[in-house]
Amino acid sequence: MSTTAIVFIVIGALVVLLIGMYFSYNNKEIALRKESEAQKGKIESVHDTMWKIIKQKAQVSEKYKDAFEKIYPDLIRGRYANDQGGMMKWIKEQNPDFDTSLYRDLSQAIEVQRTIFSNAQQRMLDILRERETLIESLPAKFFISNKTKIDYEVISSTNTKTVMETRIDDDISL
Repeated sequence: MSTTAIVFIVIGALVVLLIGMYFSYNNKEIALRKESEAQKGKIESVHDTMWKIIKQKAQVSEKYKDAFEKIYPDLIRGRYANDQGGMMKWIKEQNPDFDTSLYRDLSQAIEVQRTIFSNAQQRMLDILRERETLIESLPAKFFISNKTKIDYEVISSTNTKTVMETRIDDDISL
């Protein structure tokens, strides 16, 4: 085999390797970009679901409270209105209790839904970090053709935004 043939084989192998790297890195960037677009949709869906669950569970709890407040006085009044020794019966009888489990359920739903929402946003930040790392790393940065920044701002509260701007978090009241 001549030296010229070896040089052509080496150059050919390098060209194939470089083309492979070009496609590989660009495909990875495209996959991360598409995943970030899908994740934005997921975050919106999770947020929508979170608020619907919380609002509807809060409405159920409120309606239960209102119904209980409405029927309880009439129920007690009807039981003991013309009865001698009613107070002693009231002590002995099992009276309807206000069930607080709906509020506990609401509290748990809030915590769970907020955690799901937070996890969806954290996943988005991981996708963005992975993509930025890819397009800034060597040798990938030489091969990736689309380096356009993916816009995403974390959805947060006014209080958190203020803390991040001022770098002060003094609110400790419960």
